[in-house]
Amino acid sequence: MAIAERTDAPVDTSITLDQLHVDPYPIYKRLRAESPVLRVEAVKRTMLTKAADTKWVKDRPQLFSSDDPNTPMKPAFQAHTLMRKDGEEHARERGAMQPAFMPKCIMGEWAPAYQKIAEEYLDRLPKGEVVDLFDALAAPVAARALAVLLGIEEATDEQMRFWSQALIDGAGNFGWKKELFDISDRANAEMNPLFDRAVEKHLVEKGPSALSVMVNAEDPIPRSQIYSNIKIAVGGGLNEPRDALCTIVYGLLANPDQLAYVRENEKWVDAFEEGVRWVAPIQVSSRRATEDTEIRGFFIPKGETVMTVQASACRDEEIYGDDSEEFNVMRKKAPHQAFGNGPHFCQGTHVARRMLGNIMLPLLFERFPNMKIEGEVPWYGFGFRGPISLPVRLA
Repeated sequence: MAIAERTDAPVDTSITLDQLHVDPYPIYKRLRAESPVLRVEAVKRTMLTKAADTKWVKDRPQLFSSDDPNTPMKPAFQAHTLMRKDGEEHARERGAMQPAFMPKCIMGEWAPAYQKIAEEYLDRLPKGEVVDLFDALAAPVAARALAVLLGIEEATDEQMRFWSQALIDGAGNFGWKKELFDISDRANAEMNPLFDRAVEKHLVEKGPSALSVMVNAEDPIPRSQIYSNIKIAVGGGLNEPRDALCTIVYGLLANPDQLAYVRENEKWVDAFEEGVRWVAPIQVSSRRATEDTEIRGFFIPKGETVMTVQASACRDEEIYGDDSEEFNVMRKKAPHQAFGNGPHFCQGTHVARRMLGNIMLPLLFERFPNMKIEGEVPWYGFGFRGPISLPVRLA
């Protein structure tokens, strides 16, 4: 688009990556009010913190490409994944995995499997004791459920957790620290041979898993892309439900009146939606401008990378009111962007909603109706965020 008068976005040199990892929300609240379009030198991107702007960008893939050449995702995954692709190329790779995420498959295959997994892992928890729900339940359940969906059941929970965190830390390595890429390299070296063995099995025993449907397709995508896209799912598909579960449980336990309301009215799915709105598991995304344009009157040059801050969009006062910073299951319903929008809308959204809202949350609170938080709950993460420990007394 033609830009008549050029007004560059303001530049900030004071915001640090450490601040964004420890607690970005006060920063985002200030930026929404004072500077919703801001070039932040620490992340080398123009950050967008208003919901209207983040949605506008993601709904225009022709103008804002997912192919960000400066992302740390490529070295982390050792591949150019579908997350960084547009148009037909993206649609073909996303579609290759889609049969595993169809409603019929979710209801017929994954819901029964997840019910069994949830019950099995809840049985392991020691009633009356204090446990870290992150390590004792949220992470291993997310790991096992994802391994089943992807068709890599041979991977242990510990392997899944290590791989996921290594990939996510690498993908969010905006400081380009070598040690983080060394760890993601090790994870890739472990995953590839296990995937090789899993493929051989799926070629003989066809099933509904993501890996099986991709390798057995009539016109399969290249094996290298199958592997890289399974890795994408290992990254986000474990961290998102893990962090969302801890976030929602914390929100409910910290607000007993809301927990009582959810229980009485069976509003577990509402609790799920509010939890992911309040603390979006995937906090930010990047898009590259394919031509000169502007946002809120500020010039965005061709090639500039903008960062859509879903974490901030999900707390935009224009949509969620003056209590947007609070966890409130009873708030008036409004759409959120925790799972993105546009062509890259999170493929696992309906699986996560079913697993947490319909299965895990009601089972957990039925099993431990008097569960209470014991101690401090630390939060961390800029690209991906959630409690990194959730100590509770199981009662």
